[in-house]
Amino acid sequence: MKARQLKKYLLLGLCLMGSVTVKAQLNSLGNSFYQNQYLSNPAMAGMNEGLRLNVGLNQQWSAVPGSPSAQFITLDHRLEKVGVGISLYADKAGLLKRTRAVATYAYYLLLNENEDQLHFGISLGALSERLATEEINGSIADVSVQRFNERPVVMDGDFGIAYTSSNLTIQGTLPNLKNFLKKERYNTANWTTFFSSISYRFYTGVGTQDISIEPKISFRGVRGYDNIIDGGVNLTFTAINLSATAIYHSTESISMGLGFNYKKLSILGLYTSGTSALQGYSSGNFEIGLGYRFGK
Repeated sequence: MKARQLKKYLLLGLCLMGSVTVKAQLNSLGNSFYQNQYLSNPAMAGMNEGLRLNVGLNQQWSAVPGSPSAQFITLDHRLEKVGVGISLYADKAGLLKRTRAVATYAYYLLLNENEDQLHFGISLGALSERLATEEINGSIADVSVQRFNERPVVMDGDFGIAYTSSNLTIQGTLPNLKNFLKKERYNTANWTTFFSSISYRFYTGVGTQDISIEPKISFRGVRGYDNIIDGGVNLTFTAINLSATAIYHSTESISMGLGFNYKKLSILGLYTSGTSALQGYSSGNFEIGLGYRFGK
């Protein structure tokens, strides 16, 4: 009888955990919107000159045990018409832990003498999903837990395209190819089905006093949830190496961030208010990202 009750509570916990994970997915990593677009599109690997390292942490401010958190590391580089990169991503929500590592290849096709370009990118690697058995209040010998953790590491990846000019950027991505090609019963409503965006950068001022203004709108699909629209603007003040970002999400949350560049080092702090579905449980997410450019 006790074993049967434990299994019932475990399955209920998994359902609740999945619900938390879905809501966490509604607000993607803020760094991916402007500062590190390689996070959301493999076609943007090596977009900027030099070898670039980016690391970041996203943590939900919540008193609820097991609140979602995520960490990432990316390294990308431009080699003439080719961009290469490595991306490591780990997140945790409730008992569920995901770890993903991919390598990226991007090809840049020059379209004209104005250096307008068409980008194609693909990432391939491995994904591991496990339950944190050390945090289970009960018997970890339950068959459901064992079967879940016995699942092998699987191949995963992303495919993306982009068009870039001196001002305009248009992107489209098919992330989570594992789920796109083979829909598993474990992943019912917690993954992004597609990503698209368009942005245009304006410049004001002269010389070192330049200020760039870049409005951007993106459209995301989340399986089992309404499609999400994100609209934002990024202001960059060249003279003081400062940037400011504001993004509104159709989930009724807002992201506000400040970034600072010092020589080869960059830092971004971003706060995202809780979605409408979580406003009674969470005070939002805080994210910090650090970047470093190697070489001249």
